Amino acid sequence: MSTENNIVLGVTGSIAAAKAVELASLLTQKGCAVRVVMTADAQRFVTAVTFKTLSRHPVITDLYDAEDGWRPAHIKLADEADLLLIAPATARTIARLALGLADDALSCVALALNPNAKTLIAPAMNGKMWLHPATQQNVATLKARGVEFIGPEKGVLACGDEGVGRLWPVAQVAERALALLRRRPLARRRD
Repeated sequence: MSTENNIVLGVTGSIAAAKAVELASLLTQKGCAVRVVMTADAQRFVTAVTFKTLSRHPVITDLYDAEDGWRPAHIKLADEADLLLIAPATARTIARLALGLADDALSCVALALNPNAKTLIAPAMNGKMWLHPATQQNVATLKARGVEFIGPEKGVLACGDEGVGRLWPVAQVAERALALLRRRPLARRRD
C-alpha cells in the first residue's frame, strides 16, 4: 500500500454492498489506497472483481487468501491501515466486532488493527434489527472503544419496510472517512 491514506474497506452481506462499489471508486479517485476485504455474504451481492478493478488492488475474500510475501494478508492490512471503514456493516458484523470474534478476514483485520488507525462503521440493515437492544448494546460497546459510526438513515428499506436502517449517503460516508484521515496523528506517517 502507499504511505498515505490507506483505507481498508470492509464490505459485508447487505443489499447496500452495491453502494460500497461507488464508495471504493470515490475514495480511490480522492487519492486513497483502498484495500477491500469482503465477507462471504458480501460476495453474494457483488463480486470481488468489481472492487479489484475500481480499487486497483487485490481483494481479500478469505482469511487464507495469499498475499505477496510471507505475512498473512489480514495482518499486513491491519498494520498498514490508517482507517478501517466498514460499509455496509450488518448487525452480524457489528456483533462480531463487539464480541472480539475473529472468524473471518474482516473481523481479524479489525481485531489486529494498529492502534493509530481509526475505525468508521456505516450500518445498513432492517430497522427492527438496528433498533434491537442487542444491536444497540453492541454499538454502545464499540463506541466506548473509540469506534465511530455514521448512520443509518431513515427511508424505504430493501425489505419494503420504512424506517431507520439505510446506508448513509455514500458521498457523506466518504467525506467522514477523509475527515478522519486528516485528523490522524502525524506520528502515524510512514516513509
